[in-house]
Amino acid sequence: MRTALDTNVLSALWSREPLGSQIALRLTDLRDRGGLVICGAVYIELYAHPNITPTFIDAFLLETGIAVDFAMEEDVWRSAAKSFASYAQRRRRSGGGAAKRVPVDFLVAAYASLCADRLMTLDADLYKLDFPGLTLLGL
Repeated sequence: MRTALDTNVLSALWSREPLGSQIALRLTDLRDRGGLVICGAVYIELYAHPNITPTFIDAFLLETGIAVDFAMEEDVWRSAAKSFASYAQRRRRSGGGAAKRVPVDFLVAAYASLCADRLMTLDADLYKLDFPGLTLLGL
């Protein structure tokens, strides 16, 4: 079973957050059970991590066996667009105003839903409503 990773998983690991050791163990287990992958949108977000260089990112991904899928097919983009639009409409109807979540969250979930078997994220609650069929893994 291939597991897609959300940016927050690797960011927490690199930031040495208290969950870092648990994340490292979980990633090793998931890699051994079928592999790990990030989509291009996650790769973009990783570049914004403070004190992390592009060389570090590429070396880390290579050393840990995390694949990067830079090609997202049309169905991923359409799924993300549909889910983001539904979210934005719900937000407006509820009186919450403009969308607070960013479209990249929807790309990550749509990618995981269509191109992997599950998504590991530290923000599972963000995805439950918009991607009900997506298997979400936390710690």
